[in-house]
Amino acid sequence: MGHVVSAPGKTAAESPRPQKNYLNEQSGLWSWLTTVDHKRIGIMYLIGIAIAFLLGGLMALLVRLTLLTPDHKIFGSSTPILSAEAYNQVFTLHGAIMVFLFIIPSVPAALGNFVLPLMLGAKDVAFPRLNLVSWYIYVIGAIMAVASILLGGIDTGWTFYTPYSTTTGGAVTLMTMAAFVLGFSSIFTGINFIATVHKLRAPGMGWFQMPLFVWGIYSTAIIQVLATPVLGITLVLLALERVFNVGIFDARLGGDPVLFQHFFWFYSHPAVYIMILPGMAIISELMPTFSRKTIFGYRAIAFSSIAIALISFIVWGHHMFVSGQSQMASVIFSFLTFLVAIPSGIKVLNWVATMYKGNVSLEAPMLYAISFLLLFSIGGLTGLFLGALSTDVHLTDTYFIVAHFHYVMMGGTVIAFIGGLHYWWPKMTGRMYNEFWAKVACALTFIGFNMTFLTQFFLGSQGMPRRYYNYLDQFQPLHAFSTFGSWVLGLGLFITAGCLLASLRKPYDAPDNPWGGTTLEWATQSPPITHNFEGQPVLEREPYDYRPVGAKVGH
Repeated sequence: MGHVVSAPGKTAAESPRPQKNYLNEQSGLWSWLTTVDHKRIGIMYLIGIAIAFLLGGLMALLVRLTLLTPDHKIFGSSTPILSAEAYNQVFTLHGAIMVFLFIIPSVPAALGNFVLPLMLGAKDVAFPRLNLVSWYIYVIGAIMAVASILLGGIDTGWTFYTPYSTTTGGAVTLMTMAAFVLGFSSIFTGINFIATVHKLRAPGMGWFQMPLFVWGIYSTAIIQVLATPVLGITLVLLALERVFNVGIFDARLGGDPVLFQHFFWFYSHPAVYIMILPGMAIISELMPTFSRKTIFGYRAIAFSSIAIALISFIVWGHHMFVSGQSQMASVIFSFLTFLVAIPSGIKVLNWVATMYKGNVSLEAPMLYAISFLLLFSIGGLTGLFLGALSTDVHLTDTYFIVAHFHYVMMGGTVIAFIGGLHYWWPKMTGRMYNEFWAKVACALTFIGFNMTFLTQFFLGSQGMPRRYYNYLDQFQPLHAFSTFGSWVLGLGLFITAGCLLASLRKPYDAPDNPWGGTTLEWATQSPPITHNFEGQPVLEREPYDYRPVGAKVGH
């Protein structure tokens, strides 16, 4: 089987589909709960993270509704929507659920699990049973996290900063242990992907014949395996201090609260790239496919993924410019922060160059890719403001941080994830969604996102602190506009979910290669058979080679 796949525009009628595929070869709940098929496990992860996204999103809408007015009362109500204590719990759980249950596992565990072995021409991941175990660990961690909501909640913020997290009430210990358990899922997934990339590539696929999505997931897996244990140790120490009053972070017991920040950010800054690198990897697939053009600077993008992974380990201190660390340390971390912008800038330059003079097709996945390009650029550039000591001291712990973080995480990772979901949805389900409604949802999401978070840059620069329940009347118009934007954003996301889910009611109608992609996942049927390919695919052409089928290809 060659690397060139079926021509774009083939209809289901022109491409007879075998009756059996990974979805219907076995039936019943038990066949799903005991499966070791990477595609089914990817679907189960997708269901889990979708539920987490719904929970975290509803909490975000509740936070924005609470901040609509300074007195937190709407529609003539005599009582606030949320009390100050409930508000703290809701925004904490919004952050913790979104980070640990949604963004970190979203692309690698769901889309990566489904697509990566197909892209490599493999039958499955290297360790199929470990893959299933990692999903069960994710479910256990998610149940523990949700239980912490029911058993008193937490109000520490998603960072669990000491000494507050070691002394406050609530279910902090259970929530930190949930994050600890979830870390094992992340580590196991990373180990699996590293082994799969090293050992299960199709014949003819060298390192520089791998799709760029694989490079991105591989770089992410390195960070997952090396950085996640640091968070695990930190959270165990935090739990020990809460339960046994051991003096580790609490100054009253001889501990050092700043030590927690060092430990936490040594993981959590690489975790930012666990979140964003897979999103970048998706964009590296969408840009050449919908530009009908070979990716510009393949090796530069591949090496920039590795560079981001490595640099991410040495920039954690830029979160601590106002923590009392030495001036020399702050200057060094500021320099390193600017350094990490270089490989990110390389990617943006290459994506734009790929579109240049390309035959750009504005299907829904490409609209999300262009949205990503605009939103992530804003997030990245505002990150440079925060890397500069003189401006960071002014902007630390204001809404400017909130806006920057969401432009990178949601404007980056989540937008890319939704774009990738649309791109691979026909391959995963065998169904084509309604293109018109997908585009409408993308437009609403883009507009609502900017209404919500661009406003917060102005709030932060004017001195509005983040996480505050009460605020001055002068900030009310901007807060109200941000809240209205969150409603538009929520509408766009709900339409997206409805559009995709509605397609499942149709019979199989997706062609094997609806977009004209040239990577190996498009060389099998939609949905794929249980073992992915009828035979062993052999790579005969470079990835992203859009020359006509039959043209002479050199090696």
